[in-house]
Amino acid sequence: MEVEVKLRLPDAEAHRRVTDVLAPFHVSTHRQENCFFDGSAGEISASRATLRLRFYDNNQRCVVTLKAKAVLVDGVSRVEEDEEELEPPIGRDCVAEPGRLKDVESRVLGRAREEFRPLGFVGLGGFENVRRVYEWKGLKLELDETDFGFGTLYEIECESANPEDAKQLLEEFLKGNGIPYSYSEKSKFAIFRSGKLP
Repeated sequence: MEVEVKLRLPDAEAHRRVTDVLAPFHVSTHRQENCFFDGSAGEISASRATLRLRFYDNNQRCVVTLKAKAVLVDGVSRVEEDEEELEPPIGRDCVAEPGRLKDVESRVLGRAREEFRPLGFVGLGGFENVRRVYEWKGLKLELDETDFGFGTLYEIECESANPEDAKQLLEEFLKGNGIPYSYSEKSKFAIFRSGKLP
């Protein structure tokens, strides 16, 4: 189970102000390319699950992720998540030809094939994200700038075993610096599928 605080920033200006204030705590920045897949008859999405390949920094890494039973309430997301590393060239082959997902040796893909029994696989497209990572007050903060093609979303995510405490700290930080925010109401995947920013 992955538990995250998700707070949405309204615009590029709020995002810039967060990066300025958190600059001393910056650890790394990653460019992520997210590609999503479904069964050819919608078997995975019909079960409220998502299958994703994520490429980091132009094919430096590739991670396959299966998420299920996502719930997002008051800025706290809870989702079942299973992931593992894949060789980037294998991931790229699957993006080019989604049918290859049925043959790739992978625990996560094997689970998807077994649980959802898709007739085949289809690509759904995806989006790109710039993720800045900060270590701040014992928390790992991920500041996202997500380009959907139809708009850009700015969001702070923080995985935590104590999400209410992390959320309170984050809210105090944003309010104290006069930075507007709101609770995220939809996952990035849901926004991507809807074709418009919330």
